[in-house]
Amino acid sequence: MIMKRCAYLFFVATVLMPAAVTIRSNFEGGNIGRVEQLAPNHFRCHVNGEADQQHRNRQASWYYFEIDGAAGQEVTLDLVDLQGEYNFRPGNLAINGHTRPFISYDRSKWTALPDNAIEWDKIDLRLRVHLTPARSPVWIAHVPPYTTRNLAVLLAELKGNAHVVMEEIGKSAGGRNLMMLTITNPARPLVDKKVLWLMARQHAWESGTSWVMDGAVRFLAGGNPKAAKLRDSFVFKLFPMADPDGVARGGVRFNVNGYDLNRNWDTVDPKLMPEITALRKAVLDWTDGGRRIDLFLNLHNTNDDFLQGPLSLAEPDYRDLVNRLAALLKKNTFYDTKAPRDWPPGNVARGRMDACQYLFYERAIPTLLLEQSVQTNARLGRPLSSADYRRFGAQLVISMAMAVGVGK
Repeated sequence: MIMKRCAYLFFVATVLMPAAVTIRSNFEGGNIGRVEQLAPNHFRCHVNGEADQQHRNRQASWYYFEIDGAAGQEVTLDLVDLQGEYNFRPGNLAINGHTRPFISYDRSKWTALPDNAIEWDKIDLRLRVHLTPARSPVWIAHVPPYTTRNLAVLLAELKGNAHVVMEEIGKSAGGRNLMMLTITNPARPLVDKKVLWLMARQHAWESGTSWVMDGAVRFLAGGNPKAAKLRDSFVFKLFPMADPDGVARGGVRFNVNGYDLNRNWDTVDPKLMPEITALRKAVLDWTDGGRRIDLFLNLHNTNDDFLQGPLSLAEPDYRDLVNRLAALLKKNTFYDTKAPRDWPPGNVARGRMDACQYLFYERAIPTLLLEQSVQTNARLGRPLSSADYRRFGAQLVISMAMAVGVGK
């Protein structure tokens, strides 16, 4: 009888003992470095950074991992190894006390953690996260992830759409398809239309740009009467994902050969940078064929909202265009629009031109960089969700069209 009771008590203790908490990132887009267990529910997580082909410009801008076995338990995560370098200037901190991790229980709906869930140590440069998952597993990421699978779903939904042409314009260094979408009303003559280009995801960690592109594409290809009017008057040329390899592996900023896909547009190397080669060729083939580009917009994420272009170098018409777009974004969207920034021309070194700089200098294309913050949006009072980014994508293409105008 005593032995039976002891066996029962051992069984109960085994059932009630909390499961071991595990952390993993071996899935598409996942990435976390060395994980040290400091206590049963306290982990130090080293954020993997990436450096370029010169072993410089390390960026620690991305983490995305799964926590299992922690339902109902408070877990403490210390995110470390955050310091990086940007344009050869040390001290960059993409992850800091103003960034809020996102969590998800299904990898579809993502929610930003509240301010009281984090602690920032400015001495040790450590972001401490306190999390009590409602269920298990739970996923945590720097910003809501958008993977190659998300893009595949979007492209599958577009098949058969009479307004959309999908083209494979090349292969990435890892052999993945590089896609270009053209959206317009094919029944209206091309010669009468203005042309707007949009490019996203040159840097793998900047998943917000993919959500914006997703929203823009779904709007432009859909049944909204406003979209139909835009298709009648405009051609939209779209690069949805410039670095699919980086997105798939959970990369940060560089392609598999270490090259920044927005810093080497004046250097052609089909082997080391096939992504730039393909993207650039698609644009130049269009313009060299005698066709127009009225605005080329390059989407990026950072810790601030701003527009940047060659304001001091371009013609007055271009400056007017940029100011119109800024005013429209301020009026019609939640974008925290500030005065457009000018390029510092002295900083453009050979072999370091970004896409906008190259296209402006080489073909006089009206180009503009749009940076969107991953920190708290000043106008919404919270970090942007994937739904926010999608909504902005639709508003963005409407604003671009209004800024360019018809018949001007």
